[in-house]
Amino acid sequence: MHGTKHHLQKDFFLYNASKARSKTYINMREISERFRLPPSEYVVIPSTYEPHQEGEFILRVFSEKRSLSEEVENMIEAERPSRPSAKAREETEEEKQFRNIFRQIAGDDMEINAEELRNVLNNVVKKHKDLKTEGFELESCRSMIALMDTDGSGKINFDEFRHLWDKIKSWQKIFKRYDTDHSGTINSYEMRNAVNDAGFRLNNQLYDIITMRYADKNMNIDFDSFICCFVRLDAMFRAFHAFDKDGDGIIKLNVLEWLQLTMYA
Repeated sequence: MHGTKHHLQKDFFLYNASKARSKTYINMREISERFRLPPSEYVVIPSTYEPHQEGEFILRVFSEKRSLSEEVENMIEAERPSRPSAKAREETEEEKQFRNIFRQIAGDDMEINAEELRNVLNNVVKKHKDLKTEGFELESCRSMIALMDTDGSGKINFDEFRHLWDKIKSWQKIFKRYDTDHSGTINSYEMRNAVNDAGFRLNNQLYDIITMRYADKNMNIDFDSFICCFVRLDAMFRAFHAFDKDGDGIIKLNVLEWLQLTMYA
């Protein structure tokens, strides 16, 4: 892991054997070991005895020679893909189906609110037989409207919906990649990798918050919660970048701006 200062993915441990480990893996309050290792960079990984548990711990390292240590953390950031240009192009068969469903629900103004968006999405998602889901909740659709609603009307038009669906499709591919048993859920560890694949770089504290907010009692996350989480992450990063005029990663908000930011996203 020479030079690596970010969270290590599962693949790293599949292809890199440990250089040292405790002699016996048992449930004890305190573990102490002595190792002789050549000078290099190492990652020390404490763990609970059972998975998906949390606990405070103290890690002490005594070395005969001077050594430095630091916590391995990701820098919080998000990739910012450019929005597709609105060049004239022929609609795909899927987009034609969307437009027909959209028109039936939206009416003459060709705009939909959160409840109507849920009807459109659930009509589309149920055609994907390989995706086990009961559909989207109304709260998820409200978050989606907030993400795509550029004029503050509480509704989105067809072009905004099509852009939203492009996002959902890309996130759906990520979800299916990690839902290997086709249960309609992924576990909290897979969620960390999925978030990373979607272009969001978060630290351990934020991953813990995601697990507490979106996982069930078995630490699994269903498709609706998965998409809702990604919509919220996308909205929060977009809002932050809008306020971060000089790009230094720091913003200053008054109470009104803060409430608008958190309620809108």
